[in-house]
Amino acid sequence: MKNYPSNITRKQFEQIRPELESFRKQTRPRKYDLYEVFCAIIYVLKTGCQWRQVPSDFPEWHSVYNYYKLWSASPFVTEASLLDKLFKKIIAQQRNLQSRSAKTTFIIIDAQSVKNADTAEHKGYDAGKKVSGIKRHLAVDINGLPQAIHITTANVSDRQGAIAMLTLYREHLNHVKTVLVDGGYTGNNFSAAVHSNLKATVQVAKRNELHKFEVLPQRWLVERTFSWLDKCRRLWKNCERHLSTSRQMVVLAYLIVMLKRY
Repeated sequence: MKNYPSNITRKQFEQIRPELESFRKQTRPRKYDLYEVFCAIIYVLKTGCQWRQVPSDFPEWHSVYNYYKLWSASPFVTEASLLDKLFKKIIAQQRNLQSRSAKTTFIIIDAQSVKNADTAEHKGYDAGKKVSGIKRHLAVDINGLPQAIHITTANVSDRQGAIAMLTLYREHLNHVKTVLVDGGYTGNNFSAAVHSNLKATVQVAKRNELHKFEVLPQRWLVERTFSWLDKCRRLWKNCERHLSTSRQMVVLAYLIVMLKRY
């Protein structure tokens, strides 16, 4: 296998290798090295190529795709996929290295509308941003590390998507005391939903109160985290058929960033 720029190192792969190898019982020797399989999946994500166009020096594309399906699938609706579990593990490790607890007490929430490719099946129209596609809802901690990821169609409002995300991640975010948002999340209903799910208070950062254009304090952290996705061509548009697959691609992208950065 060539040393593609998208590859992670063997040392970085060691952080997730035990979970990948023990995910399914193997009674015979593996045909492919899981490191090469994982690098092939990263290649698809980074370059935006189709699965069938995976270079021939990687493992056979059918096998690569089947491994991705296994690792990204949730056995039950309420159970996380293997990629989700690896992602949470790496995020917790990075917070511990920063002398912080595994669970954050402060989050920043924002949303990003993304256009659909013709292969995507689910879409909505965001009239505010004039985008027909999906919307990525994201919550990050004070260092910009993702804490919650949720995908909806673009017609879902930022407030509705954020409430759905907090409901899904209620257990993981149960230590949160403060939620920082922009002016698009104002309203008593949103504050009540946040308090109902997390027992937390909402802090709204309004740009019009600054009387000039400048980066809002702390708000740039979530924008920076969104910008990490721009390094993956497959995420420039949403080309996944299902919203769950779109979310798993985002989870995989952030997992790779964490593996490479730390």
